[in-house]
Amino acid sequence: MSREEFEDETLTEAVETLKNRYFVFLVFITTLVIVTILLSNLAISSESAGATYCNALIINTGQSAFVTSLLAVAYFVFDVISPRRIEKASQSLQQQVDPSWTEQTKGSLEEFLANFNQIEALLTKYGLPYQRVLSPSFERSSGRRASNVRLAEMLLRDDRIDKLLYHRLRELITLRNSIIHGAEPVVSREAVRTSSEVLEHLRAALTGLEN
Repeated sequence: MSREEFEDETLTEAVETLKNRYFVFLVFITTLVIVTILLSNLAISSESAGATYCNALIINTGQSAFVTSLLAVAYFVFDVISPRRIEKASQSLQQQVDPSWTEQTKGSLEEFLANFNQIEALLTKYGLPYQRVLSPSFERSSGRRASNVRLAEMLLRDDRIDKLLYHRLRELITLRNSIIHGAEPVVSREAVRTSSEVLEHLRAALTGLEN
C-alpha cells in the first residue's frame, strides 16, 4: 500500500484511510486474541477445582472468543486482499467530502474537473520554487513532483493562502482523487460551486501577492 501511494500521489487519501482502518482492526484482533489466550489459561488453571459453574462459564466464553478471533482474522485477510479495496475507500471518501452528490440535482462533472485542472495548474506554477528547493535530485531521478496536497501545505506555511482556503483545497483534491479511483463520477452542485470559488480565491491570493 505504501508503494502504491508513493507511485501515485492521487492514492494518498484512499491509502491513508485504509491504513487507519486496518490499524484499528489489528488492535481489535490483537486484543481479542490476548483475551482468548488468557481465558484458555484461566480455564486450564481452574480445572483443578473440578467441574464448577464458574469453570464452565470460562470455557464457554473462551471458546466463543476463539471462534470470534478466527472470524475476525479471516475477515481482515479477505478485506486486505480485496481487489476493490481502493474503490470502496474512494467511495467512502466521496461520501464524506461531498455527501449531497446523491441528490437528484447533480452538478456538472466537466465544469468541476475544468476548475480543478486550473487549480492544479496554479499550485504547480506557484509551487515550483518549493519543489526546486525540497529535493531537486529526487525529482530528476524519479520524474515526480510534489503532490497537490504538499504544495498547498507549503503555500499555507508561507502565508500565501489562509487556513480556510487550504482546507477547501484539501477537500477538492480528495474529491477529485476519489472520483479517479472508483467513486461515482458525479458531483453535487455545491461541489461545482465550491470549486469555482476556490479557483477564484486561489488565483486572487497568489496573483495578488505576486503583484
